[in-house]
Amino acid sequence: MPAQKKTKTPAKAATRSPELALIDNLAAILNSTGLTEIELEQKGVRVRVSKSVTHHMQASAPVAVAAPVAAAPVATASVITPTGDLAGGVKSPMVGTVYMASSPDAAPFVTVGATVKQGQTVLIIEAMKTMNQIPAPKSGKVTQIMVGNGSPVEFGEVLMVIE
Repeated sequence: MPAQKKTKTPAKAATRSPELALIDNLAAILNSTGLTEIELEQKGVRVRVSKSVTHHMQASAPVAVAAPVAAAPVATASVITPTGDLAGGVKSPMVGTVYMASSPDAAPFVTVGATVKQGQTVLIIEAMKTMNQIPAPKSGKVTQIMVGNGSPVEFGEVLMVIE
């Protein structure tokens, strides 16, 4: 009789939480399909797993142009909770990728505690290879920045708070 093959589950996998296993499975799907982002929503909780890709940006008069740089993609995960309407919240007018500065080596447009004037550029959102400058909707002080440089954003997502 031939010996039967036993399948072993690693001890590490047996102690993993279902949430971490879900993130690992989504990351594996990204790597095997060539996608750059996948999002799943269940019971009011959204999990987004995305590969971060480094972009170099060149500033120009009204709109900057990106020149992508080949980089090893890194899978990252974030659990998104509903933010609701924040007083003074600056919402994303589009789906895209946020950039906090005009180029990787430039200083960010704004930081927490900075005073901004209405119409001043506070960040850039890249959508469909176009760099869109996002102006401050009102004058005030930046009290919170809710997004990180290079992170994907959705339409209506709160990007920062200006009070």
